Formats: sequence, C-alpha cells, structure tokens
Amino acid sequence: MKQSKSYWFSVIIVLFGAACYGILSPIVKLAYDAGFSFEQITVHQIGISVVLLWLLVLLRPKLWRNPFRRGKWIMLAIVGIFGLCLTTVFYNMALQRLEASFSIVLLFQFMWITILLECLRIRRFPRKLELAAIAVAMAGTLLAAGLFEEAGLARMDWIGVGYGLASAVTYSLFLFLTGLIDTDHDPVMKSAMMMSFGFIAIALLYGSGSWAGEAEWEMLGWGTALALLGSVLPAICFNAGIPKIGSGLASLLGAVELPVAVVSAWLFINEKLSSGNIIGIILILIGIAVAEHSARRTTVRTERLEE
Repeated sequence: MKQSKSYWFSVIIVLFGAACYGILSPIVKLAYDAGFSFEQITVHQIGISVVLLWLLVLLRPKLWRNPFRRGKWIMLAIVGIFGLCLTTVFYNMALQRLEASFSIVLLFQFMWITILLECLRIRRFPRKLELAAIAVAMAGTLLAAGLFEEAGLARMDWIGVGYGLASAVTYSLFLFLTGLIDTDHDPVMKSAMMMSFGFIAIALLYGSGSWAGEAEWEMLGWGTALALLGSVLPAICFNAGIPKIGSGLASLLGAVELPVAVVSAWLFINEKLSSGNIIGIILILIGIAVAEHSARRTTVRTERLEE
C-alpha cells in the first residue's frame, strides 16, 4: 500500500530527532575541550532544558493538566531523577574519559538491559530471539570497543566504562519505568516535569560548581545547544512523528542515533573510525532490529490471545 506524504514526513522528523541525540556526544566533548567542567556542562544542559520544555508547555494551553493530581507526580519525579537526569550525569562523566563513539556504544547497552528488566517484571526467561539479540549486540560492543585490537584491554579506561554502563542502566530504567506510568499528561509536560525534578537534584549536587564566571555567556551558549539537541528538538520531533508511524518503527528509526554519533565524532572531533568499530556498530544495530522484531511478535501474540 502506498504511504502518504505525511507518513514519510513523520519518518523524516523522527529520524531527525534521533540524529539530534547522536550529534549531542561530540558537542559535549567540544564543550569539555573549550575548558568547561562536568558540573558546568551538566547543570546548564539540564537547567536550560527545563526552561525550554516549560516554554513549549506554555505554548500549548489546550493540553495543560494539573501535574500534581492523584499523586502521579511522585512517579514522574522518581523517573526524572533516577532515570532521565542520572543518565545525563553518567553519560557526561563517561564522555570526560572516553571517546564519544565508544561512549554511545556503551549507552546503547540499554537495549539488552531493558529486555532483562521486562523479563524480570513478567517473571520469564528471555526468548530465543531476545537472547540472539543480546548476543549479537554484545559481540558488536566488544568489536566497537576495540578489545580485539592490539593492547585493547590495556588502554581501556575502566572507570569511564563503568560510567558508560551506568548511563545504560539508568536509561533502561527511564524507558522501563516510563512505560509503567499511567497518566494523561501530554508527553512534553511529562518531560518537563521529569526534567524539573531531576534538575532540582542535579542543582543540589553540582550547582555550587556550575558558575562559569567570565565565560558564563559562552557556557549558556553551549548549554542551549545541548538542551536543544538533547531535549527540545527530539521531544518535538517524536511527539509529532511517532503517533503517525507507530512506536515499533520509531524504535528502529531511533537506532540511527548510534551511527550518527560515531560519524559526527569522526567529522567534528577527528576520532578514529576503524573497520572493527564499523562492524561492531552494524552488529549492535542488527541486535536492536532483532529485539524489536521479537517485541512486535510478542505484542501480536498477546493481542490475539486477548481477542
């Protein structure tokens, strides 16, 4: 069946939103190279995201809901602090110590971690396709990390790896818990609330070291760029595009973040891109596709049983 122009436009804007996430990593590295600290980058990035997201909410008054009714704000606060904002914290810490291309590979371990969380929730073992997806993604990660290259293990910054894997765990928690929140809030308002609660925690932890002094205006510029790429533009694109193409295709299109991040790191900050990196990234993308296929089959099977 021939798809409409609006369908393909939705596909393009979802791809654009995912690509924004991919460009985020080398931009953070450039901010570090400009002399700004982890505290300055993280607080400005999340703080400006909060301001911009609430501005989007104010521009859509028809979708306003009381955010504090029925106590569901508590769950939004938990997800915002321990999922959304801790992911930014751990990921920025990883980017301090690792290459941008490897950091995004570590973040993408959220794929198999989320599978395991879902299996724990419904108390079953992973299915064959899910295990295959995990195995392929893990093999791709080892290749992309360069562990099979000469002195691959010796040159590895394991603290940075720990931060990268921690960001994958918290991002998995964000995805997993967000799916369990039953609320009629508009997605942009949900994002604004989550980010706001997270910012309060981040400001308490790192706010004292976030002032950039004479370079504050420059830091505000970096923070605005990171907020747009990491929060605002993806939120607009996903909210506009996903309802028209479905979450299944959107999750596959979202995987474009990985190659975009790697290519952006190669173009913008001259990170090396070996054949092992490329093969590893392809394997991770295959793993994501297999995982999505398995999830779709499970959904279809469940719907048939309910009928």
